[in-house]
Amino acid sequence: MKRFLQILFLVALIVGTILIIRQQQSMPYQHDKGEVFGTFYSITYQSDKNLKSEIEEALKKVDAEFSMFNSNSTVAKINRGEKPELSEMFMEVYNLATTVNEETHGAFDITVAPLVNAWGFGFKTEQMPGKHQIDSILSFVGKDKFKVVSEGKKQMPQKSDKRTMLDFSAIAKGYGSDVVARLLRSHDIKNFMVEIGGEIVTCGNSEKRLPWKIGVTKPVDDSLSVDNELQTILNITDKAMATSGNYRKFYYKGGKKYAHTINPTTGFPVQHNILSATVITKNCAVADAYATAFMVLGMEETKKVLEKHPELMVYLIYANDKGENEVWFSPSLEGKITQ
Repeated sequence: MKRFLQILFLVALIVGTILIIRQQQSMPYQHDKGEVFGTFYSITYQSDKNLKSEIEEALKKVDAEFSMFNSNSTVAKINRGEKPELSEMFMEVYNLATTVNEETHGAFDITVAPLVNAWGFGFKTEQMPGKHQIDSILSFVGKDKFKVVSEGKKQMPQKSDKRTMLDFSAIAKGYGSDVVARLLRSHDIKNFMVEIGGEIVTCGNSEKRLPWKIGVTKPVDDSLSVDNELQTILNITDKAMATSGNYRKFYYKGGKKYAHTINPTTGFPVQHNILSATVITKNCAVADAYATAFMVLGMEETKKVLEKHPELMVYLIYANDKGENEVWFSPSLEGKITQ
């Protein structure tokens, strides 16, 4: 009798497994697209239910905290000098940004907004600030110029200078991708890819029943985003990926190129030879922030940070002494590069 029950259980297990596999194979993939954070999103996920309304609701909450284009966002209010109570979402991203700031010796800084504006990459048109103006702005840029203070049970913003402004654009898209990924997982969705402005989270397999393959764009000067030739393709799933580069936002003046990545320490656009930095890890907000920081740090300083953070997989495209593109990637990416 005992053996009969064991066989019966085994048969039931096999039949159940077959039914689950068939259900997964027949279940359709949803494809949702839209706009958020001043860019576009594209989300593919295997589900018999379309979740676009829930996805957009989740993204609206992120936008309401960190968007510089939303006059009612928490960041916009802080930049105007208001003191809104800070949410758990704001604190999660703020604490993460603070950690990356410390780990990169200030290369990632959410108070960089006034410098970005001064160089014409924010809400203002391109311009050429002088050293005196940059030095003046640097007096109210830096981690120590903004902090969060407790007032009873409330978390409140505090600026040491009213001119200090926050800019979460180098982490918000990655965080938004993480938020959508959490939503999909809460619905027990196993196979998906979330992409917001190039910041990506993948899980499981694609519609082709294969691990997700993610392309890294070749860093060619292309301010209109019409050239999408790929440098390489990475075979990565159950990971998050973000890329930062100076080949989309830039301008030329006096024969010199000025790119949008600003060094928060010097106040000037970075001029080293890294053209793009791609970071792969478990959390897209983390990947987003470090990718920006590595663009600021340059090759050698980036390698020093990676010695302390082996969990970060990094793919760097840089220009050699002859101006030719070359690639460096961390050993942890071995075997994941398919092209």
